[in-house]
Amino acid sequence: MFEALAQESLPAADEPMTLEAWAALPEDEPGELVDGLLVEEEMTNAVHEAMLARLTYILMGWAGAHGARVFGSGLKLAVRSDRGRIPDMSVYLAGAKRPPVEGPIRVPPSIVVEVVSSTPRDGRRDRIEKIDEYASFGIRWYWLVDPALETFEIFELNERGRYERIALATEGTMETIPGCEGLTLDVGALWAEAAAVRAEGEAG
Repeated sequence: MFEALAQESLPAADEPMTLEAWAALPEDEPGELVDGLLVEEEMTNAVHEAMLARLTYILMGWAGAHGARVFGSGLKLAVRSDRGRIPDMSVYLAGAKRPPVEGPIRVPPSIVVEVVSSTPRDGRRDRIEKIDEYASFGIRWYWLVDPALETFEIFELNERGRYERIALATEGTMETIPGCEGLTLDVGALWAEAAAVRAEGEAG
């Protein structure tokens, strides 16, 4: 009975909705808000989730000692008046204003992280659509992790309100990460884990 009532309250795919209504959707109703309409999120796979889990582990370990707050994939950002995005990970650094507990998030994170999924549609979303939206929202750093290309890119917001790529790593360890003093990242270990997940999937 309850599930039936909940389903009746959900908007149709072509029915415009507000950011507040989008933020209030139940967790099992996935989707981002684009031009006021609910659209499906990216299609993730085991490699995507493994990359995200490792990055979360690394950042959580660093954040506790540096006054930062790390959020996983579930934080709903009101990037524009009719657009809402759900990044794979959001980080609020020490001294940054924190987001409210409820409702659409209008406080830009210090960093957002997107792990690029394998489909062309999702790659376009992360590399073209979201990069402009996150910049206009005022997020200072955008991390783009592409396990297929084995690239780890960091973009920084410039004085013109646009992103510039300031770091690109394909192997080795990143010893200096802007805004994250004391954080190092073994990029090679990310790709090794991705390869291991693929091999396990093929063997299974």
